[in-house]
Amino acid sequence: MITLKPWHSLSKDDVFAETGSSLVGLTKQEARDRLERIGPNEIQSVKRTSAWKILLEQFKNILILILLIATIISLILGHGVESIAIAVIVLFAVGLGFIQEYRAERAIEALREMAAPTASVLRDGVEENIPSRELVPGDVILLHTGNRIPADSRLLEAVNLQVEEAALTGESVPVEKHIQPLLVDDLPVGDRKNMVYAGTAATYGRGKAIVVATGMQTEFGKIAKLLQTIESGKTPLQINLDKVGTMLARAAIVVVALIVALGLIRGQPFVEMLIFGIALAVAVVPEALPAVVTIS
Repeated sequence: MITLKPWHSLSKDDVFAETGSSLVGLTKQEARDRLERIGPNEIQSVKRTSAWKILLEQFKNILILILLIATIISLILGHGVESIAIAVIVLFAVGLGFIQEYRAERAIEALREMAAPTASVLRDGVEENIPSRELVPGDVILLHTGNRIPADSRLLEAVNLQVEEAALTGESVPVEKHIQPLLVDDLPVGDRKNMVYAGTAATYGRGKAIVVATGMQTEFGKIAKLLQTIESGKTPLQINLDKVGTMLARAAIVVVALIVALGLIRGQPFVEMLIFGIALAVAVVPEALPAVVTIS
């Protein structure tokens, strides 16, 4: 739901007026109508890049391709130790790049996994447990020690209530909550002591709160939206190293062409000259460069 003023700055009566609810919560029919209109209280997932695609993307790096060729050439020339060493470096760079990108893809799923599975809510004035995805703005929820907060809510009652908000604010110490309106409109999330947020957890005390935002409208939902819109980019160092890799690749092609041409002029076998040229070209490539690019 949208209000002209932040929820933390409103009195309880104003919150009831804005949400069209009361201290005893919504009726079951009102809740059903709102759920149909607003949608479920859950973080929406987007189609993720498959693990196989992420893995294959790692081999688009020109330096990785050059070193793979170097590994093959080393094997052909009988340099087993060198080929194993180069292969290990390639696997390290590919593996590290895969892990970094896969974790980024999993970020939204991690937010979904932090959602509370169920919630204690007042419907028709009676307490009942429901799947948290069925919560709607205006629902009155009951909070107890150990509960994970199921939706962004304005506190109505707080008895020694403390909430751990590290997942949202990074603050490791539980925050003591109260129900008084806060007069400053633009308070950061961590300073809104009369609010509780989806994905955080009650560590002590008990309370009662009215839901004001669900699903993608919660603070966690806003983070999920940002994660969905952010495009992974390269750092300036990675861009420069890519340029170096491209220059090395072009130089390698020139070296191979010259070696083969000179060999043919002197009557040397084409295949032998090709292998020798490739071996000489890849010898100038720093084997650790792909790993440096990945770590940076």
